[in-house]
Amino acid sequence: MAHRLATIRNADEIVAMVDGAIVERGTHKELIASKNVYASQWSIQTGELGSAEG
Repeated sequence: MAHRLATIRNADEIVAMVDGAIVERGTHKELIASKNVYASQWSIQTGELGSAEG
């Protein structure tokens, strides 16, 4: 588990959860492209919008 997304962006698989339920899973690049929960949190933490390389 990580709260700082930059520490997990190179993981083979990232699982995003909301209220204890899995809402999406994939690589950093896939999750950024989905523009969903993970991408929103990435944008908040890094100030980058839509950057898969971050």
